[in-house]
Amino acid sequence: MNTETNEPEVEQIKLRTRSRVLEVTFNNARFKLPFEYLRVHSPSAEVKGHGPGQEVLVLGKQDVAITAVEPVGQYAIRLVFDDGHDSGLYTWKYLYDLGRDYATNWARYQERVRAHSAG
Repeated sequence: MNTETNEPEVEQIKLRTRSRVLEVTFNNARFKLPFEYLRVHSPSAEVKGHGPGQEVLVLGKQDVAITAVEPVGQYAIRLVFDDGHDSGLYTWKYLYDLGRDYATNWARYQERVRAHSAG
């Protein structure tokens, strides 16, 4: 963590196209974030909505790929997905939170998918 801003510090980002994960190494942790997970948890307004309760359930992204990782200043990256989605900035803190909370977030997403399918 950066002691001045209390933000996690990214040391390395690797795009693993074969295993379909983005490997993000912080100064205190390493996470392997699946492409589908990153796509359905995009920080964009298209997915998050414009306020609480406006989140959109993104479906059918099991085979999505990341075609580019673009740095944005010293604080974030933009991921370009092969389905055309490229909005939303993944800040270091957001990536860290996605990694730290992966099991909970993924279980919640899977439950939402099941509820939608049972619809």
